[in-house]
Order: sequence, then structure tokens, then C-alpha cells
Amino acid sequence: MLALVAGGVAFLLVKKPWAKGATPITYSTVTVGKGTIAAQVTANGTLSARGTVQVGAQVSGRIVELHADFNDAVKKGQVLAKIDPQLFQAQIQQQQAAVALASANVNKAQVAVADADRQYKRQKSLQEQQLVAGATVESAEVAYDTAKASLVAARAQAAQAQANLSQAKLNMSYTTIYSPTDGVVLSRAVDVGQTVASSLSAPTLFTIAEDLSRMQIDTAVAEADVGRLTEGMKAQFTVDAFPGKTFEGVVRQVRNAPTTTSGVVTYDAVIDVENADKSLRPGMTANVTFVLQQVADAIKIPNAALRFKPTRDQMQAMRGEAGGGSGRRGSGNWQGRGSGERGSGAAGSGSPDGNGDGATRGSGGGGRGGRDFGDKKPVWKLVDGQPKMVLIKPGLTDGSVTQMVEGELAPGDQLITEVQGVTATNTRRTGAF
Repeated sequence: MLALVAGGVAFLLVKKPWAKGATPITYSTVTVGKGTIAAQVTANGTLSARGTVQVGAQVSGRIVELHADFNDAVKKGQVLAKIDPQLFQAQIQQQQAAVALASANVNKAQVAVADADRQYKRQKSLQEQQLVAGATVESAEVAYDTAKASLVAARAQAAQAQANLSQAKLNMSYTTIYSPTDGVVLSRAVDVGQTVASSLSAPTLFTIAEDLSRMQIDTAVAEADVGRLTEGMKAQFTVDAFPGKTFEGVVRQVRNAPTTTSGVVTYDAVIDVENADKSLRPGMTANVTFVLQQVADAIKIPNAALRFKPTRDQMQAMRGEAGGGSGRRGSGNWQGRGSGERGSGAAGSGSPDGNGDGATRGSGGGGRGGRDFGDKKPVWKLVDGQPKMVLIKPGLTDGSVTQMVEGELAPGDQLITEVQGVTATNTRRTGAF
């Protein structure tokens, strides 16, 4: 009993920070707005043409002609460059001579076969007349078979020579480099007089974009966000070249192949972009926003107002401010509804003795626990300079503002985010939350 009396005396002796002569209470507020709210995922990517072809050289040699330059529009089959053909012309002449020699050898082998055939037939006829020995006939037969084999070999050599000639002519055709597709030359890697070597790999001479009016963005999406992306989803992006301008695209593919950089896993989401005016260029960095969900004409509640949870001291100070004094009894101007000081909820609607409208320690649901508002959230609205608790049902959020699905708020209302002029003696959150 003595302890309770002593505690009560101590409570009365503590000067409340909101009492007369204390610093006036002020509020930091944000404004309720109206507009479009979109849940989003952001990523960075690089613009490129949907189809890019690297044109190389299949033979080595010196560039003697160039017929295309940077940004030139080219057609399929158009001549882009020529390599010095003299060496390949000499190879063709050499192979033509080899073909002629092989053809002559075939003719020689055919004559030898015909002669060996006659000799064999003559010796066999003589053997039938018993004019020559059998060994002579066998020798003639061997010579005939050898001549036939030589003819086969000569014909094979002639075919090989003809194949070499065809290869030389093909190499000669490679000295003229044609465009494999319609498009625009993005880069040119050679000049006239420069020697290109294709011994190990074909050097890239030109890079051609097939169609710059249809482009794509390859984005690096974090693994935490990739599960929310789907094909056909809309995306918006900006580029540094056109500040303040927003472009649109559509997700074509979310690729399964991961990319790991410094332990961070990302996935490539490919976005199709229409570029009819060709203002976008390959290689531009795009800051992409994937629109997961969007609500137009929404009442927008700043998230700072939803995060505001006054302490017990701030609650008492706001109750005293709303009631016009610092006493323990609230007035009808206090709009929050609580329980009695002990939080039973059975003694009136919020003052310590059950007769006021304020809240000191209790919660509306009884006991010392937090009040359950179900799917609604409390925010504090300033009405004629006085705080009023309003329950709202939140909806879609973009991280900075939240849609109000249900509630008595209108654009322009001021919501409290901070209370100044109250020194918190107890940092416990009020039971109203």
C-alpha cells in the first residue's frame, strides 16, 4: 500500500513536458495525394539490335576496296569490300595446269591399258597354239592388270586436281565480301591497304545491325525479383541521352541461364522495344522499370504516415492538445478511441476514468496488448490543427506511397508523421497500435 502511494506521489511530482510553460507541440505532416500507383521492379540493361551480324573474311589478303562505312544502310548481296585477288588468280592458273596434266596422265593410262589388253590377248592366243610358255601369258596378264590400276590412279589424280581448281576458284570468290543481310553498318574494323589474316579465325571486318527500328534490352534482374516477371509484361525505361523521356517495351523472354558476379546472381530479362524514329542507339544504358501492377486515380497515402506510431507520452500530449489542457481527462475533440487506463475496455471510451475520449495506457481491445484493427491501419490526420485517428484499408504500394482502398481521407488531407515538443519518458508504443 505504501509503495502504491509513493508511486502515485512520484507520478504527480513529475512535470509533464506538455504541461503549461512547456515547449508547444508541433507536428510534421505529409499530404494525401491522388494519382497512379504502380508496384515495380527495377533493373539496368543495354540496348542492342535484335539481330546483329559480324561479317568476316574467309581468306587472307590486303584490302584493296571498301564500299561501306559507319552508319551506311546496306542491302543483302551488296559488295562491302574486296581483297587483293592476284594471289588467288595465280593459284587458279596453277590448279588449271595441274588439271591439264592430270587429264593427260589419264589419256596416257588409257593408251597403256589398251596396249596391255592387246598384248595379253595375243599371248593367250599363242598359248592356245602351244607356241609360248604359260609364264609369258601370265606376265602379259599382270601387265594388263597393272595398266588398269594405273588408269584408275590417273583418274583419281585428275579428280583431285579438279577439286583443287574448284577450291582455288572458291577462294577467289571470297576476295569479294558481300553483305549477308539488309541492315545498317554499326562498325568497320579495316581500312584500304590493311592486311587481314584468317589463318586461325575469321577476322571481323564489319558489324551489321539487321533492323534498328526494332531493338531489345538485355537486363540483369536480381534473383529476388525474377520470380515476379512474366513474358508479355510491360516495362518502362529511360536512357541518359533523353533525360525526362520514358520509353516502353514488352518482356519477350526471361532466360534461365544465371550470371554470377561477385556472388550476386542475376538473370537476363529480354525486352522488345519499338524504335520507329531510330532515336535509340545500340549500346545505350537503359534504366528499366517492370510494372508488376498498377492502379490509376488512387488515393495515395505516404508510407511515412503509415509508419507513424506515437509513444504513450505523445498520445497523452496530443490528447491534452486536442482537449485544450494538460489534465488527465480528455475532451470531445479527441477522436481516437481507447480504453481505461488499465486497458479493460469496459469503463467508457478512452479516458483514465472511462468518461473521456482519449487514451493513456490502454488499448481499445482491452488489456495491455496492441489493438487489433483487422485489415485496417491507423493514420493520424490534422483537423483544424488537432489530431484525429482515421482507419484506412491499404492496397497496392510502390514503396513510398500506398493506395487507400477504404477510409475517410481525401486528397489534400494532412497526415502526421512526427510529433515535436514532447520528451518521451516512456518509449513504449501506445496500445492503439
